[in-house]
Amino acid sequence: MRFSRIRDVAPLSMPLFAMPLLAMLLLAGGANANAAEPEAEYGPNPDLPEPQRGLLPDMTIPEPAPWGDQTPTVPDGYSITAIATDLKVPRQTLVLPNGDILVAEGSGGNAPTSKPKDVIAGYIKAQGTTSVESGDRLTLLRDNDGDGTYEEQTVFAEDLNAPYGLALVDDDLYVANQDALVRFDYREGQTQASGPPEVVTKLPSVINHHWTKAMTASADGRFLYVGIGSNSNITERGMDAEVNRAEIWQIDAETGAHRPYATGLRNPTALTIQPGTDQLWAVVNERDELGPNLVPDYLTTVQEDGFYGWPYSYWGQHVDPRVRPQDPEKVESAISPDYSLGSHVAPLGLDFSTPAVGDEFAEGVFIGEHGSWNRANPVGYKVVFVPFENGQPAGDPVDFVTGFLTSDSKTRGRPVGVTVAPDGSVIVADDLTNAVWRVTRDGAN
Repeated sequence: MRFSRIRDVAPLSMPLFAMPLLAMLLLAGGANANAAEPEAEYGPNPDLPEPQRGLLPDMTIPEPAPWGDQTPTVPDGYSITAIATDLKVPRQTLVLPNGDILVAEGSGGNAPTSKPKDVIAGYIKAQGTTSVESGDRLTLLRDNDGDGTYEEQTVFAEDLNAPYGLALVDDDLYVANQDALVRFDYREGQTQASGPPEVVTKLPSVINHHWTKAMTASADGRFLYVGIGSNSNITERGMDAEVNRAEIWQIDAETGAHRPYATGLRNPTALTIQPGTDQLWAVVNERDELGPNLVPDYLTTVQEDGFYGWPYSYWGQHVDPRVRPQDPEKVESAISPDYSLGSHVAPLGLDFSTPAVGDEFAEGVFIGEHGSWNRANPVGYKVVFVPFENGQPAGDPVDFVTGFLTSDSKTRGRPVGVTVAPDGSVIVADDLTNAVWRVTRDGAN
């Protein structure tokens, strides 16, 4: 669904008061539709064009389309199957020690609009969102006989509040709801939680413009890291609304005591620890409304006590002139991210590969790109692989799961969480299809 001309406007379901406003804003938009793509989109030193500002960015939401008898496209030598369908907004997954897969299902937020144009943007973004009701639950998938078919599907826990991040530490299963980090007792092989969860600590949830709470555990299990997104694009609600936001918290898994581990990350949507190290990595959704090629979403190591720019600057010391008051001292301290993924791809999933995945995908990270809404030509809508050498990104992203965007500019699905299982299979949550996909090397179950 493309919104950049008056003739595309005013579907009957839109509130009547919004129609004249939409027409006015769209007349003012469209300036970025033919903006040249940067020569270097990816990597540690992306080309950053001059900001382009208007009343409303170009917005294109591909119309949802069914898969029919088709499936996503994967590289030669790999196969993909849907191991669960008819879910209720699957977001993130966790592979348990016995091979069971937990799926966090739900959708949160519901922040009030802060500007008239937010009404329009919200309406347009909703066109690429599932109509299925939020599950607010964990679903467990089990392959009883190891043949790659997950015959058993049970509700592990329900009545949660938009669960997203998942982590297992020994016998403790942690779930990051949109308002609290909670803990379940876990016994290997159980298909249902033995009781209600215990609250470890409350999480910031006032307004919840960015509601997802990404999570991972430290290598020794002592700490949990939880990503907390900003309450605005660029402080439109004022700085008071951003207290304890745009941060990654370090939380003591036993006591719930917490502190900001890193700040200035607009929306850290997936976290993971690099195998064999204590190094925390994140993917971050950056700010909007500076043009189709700004600001790059990114993959980065997360430095303890590091500041990553939001809201005062982006990609290190590039000042965002919209922020008032400005803070030159904070800008000077801002860390440049490690690796640009390109602007507006909306990364929501992240996991390190293992040698079991095989071939050119054995060393690096997989990233689920949910896809853009605020540029004329959609980007993202796929799972990419970023190759690593010597523990660092090396080279452009490689397509791993595609086919979500069709040749006639529709979308069959939108990837979210990505998990690499010990057997080398790659698990992908799709919150538009409401399915979980499993990618395996040919010849493997």
